[in-house]
Amino acid sequence: MVKLIGSIIILFSASMVGWHMGRYYALRPLQLRTLLIALQMLETEIVYGATTLHKAFVKIGYRVSGEVGKIFLTSAEYLVAEDAEPTQVCWQKAIEKHWTQSAMRKTEKDILLNLGFVLGSSDRQDQQKHLRLAMTHLRGVEEEARQEQGKYENMFKSLGFLGGLLVVILML
Repeated sequence: MVKLIGSIIILFSASMVGWHMGRYYALRPLQLRTLLIALQMLETEIVYGATTLHKAFVKIGYRVSGEVGKIFLTSAEYLVAEDAEPTQVCWQKAIEKHWTQSAMRKTEKDILLNLGFVLGSSDRQDQQKHLRLAMTHLRGVEEEARQEQGKYENMFKSLGFLGGLLVVILML
């Protein structure tokens, strides 16, 4: 009876590890899509709405869910702090603060950090060009993430279960 309960616990635990790893591959394309939408909204706010960067970040932060929204809200908080730093530094700090909770990788982080050098430091048309360039890069990364999801999501789920099954068989 003890072996049966132990076997079930091992199989369940290994399966959950596999599901967790597979979930990472499923979340990344969703977060990239959310990031693309947020950058499109930022472009609209800057170019057509002539909204200040702080107000645009707040609007986007409340409209967009998850870690992407938190990045924008935190950037807005840093911009209006008493010891406010340049926009690029505020953007970078917000990205660093929330990046570990996201499923995104270094490629996306580099794209966003490069975008931070332009935000608030140039005219609207220049910012629009850089936002569109960042969105183009992110679309390519999103397509790559979808391909990786197709390859690896089910593989990790299956490997978790099969690895747990192997441990149970070796135990018996």
